[in-house]
Amino acid sequence: MKTVVIYTDGACSGNPGPGGWGAILAYGGETRELSGFAPDTTNQRMELMAAIRALARLKEPCRVELYSDSAYLINAFERRWVDNWQRNGWRTAQKEPVANQDLWRELVVLTERHTVVWHKVKGHADDPRNNRCDELARAAVRRRAGTGDD
Repeated sequence: MKTVVIYTDGACSGNPGPGGWGAILAYGGETRELSGFAPDTTNQRMELMAAIRALARLKEPCRVELYSDSAYLINAFERRWVDNWQRNGWRTAQKEPVANQDLWRELVVLTERHTVVWHKVKGHADDPRNNRCDELARAAVRRRAGTGDD
């Protein structure tokens, strides 16, 4: 099984507001950068979208080392929140519907295909790939904010 390293980040200008996401996929000495935009979103949705779009790019089941500065994303898997949400019919411990459920469901399907190891990194620190993902996400917002493109 191939091992792919993925870094992800999301950004939002206002929250909600126009948002962007960025991802880097690295395998065998090669890297690929991805980014995207949403006209009206939240930072949390962009964090999830970065992971979704990166995992969706993998053409076969892989071992994935996924790095993110999003505690929301990492904790949902590391602390098994996602498992509990599914068991509770996509409701939180407080019996409220899980926020961003559409994206979480998509992400769960993708993580079932791959073996994902989650890594929390400090945002806006000294990790060059995390910083590059942040640049990609912010650049997507700057390029496309106000266009209405998705």
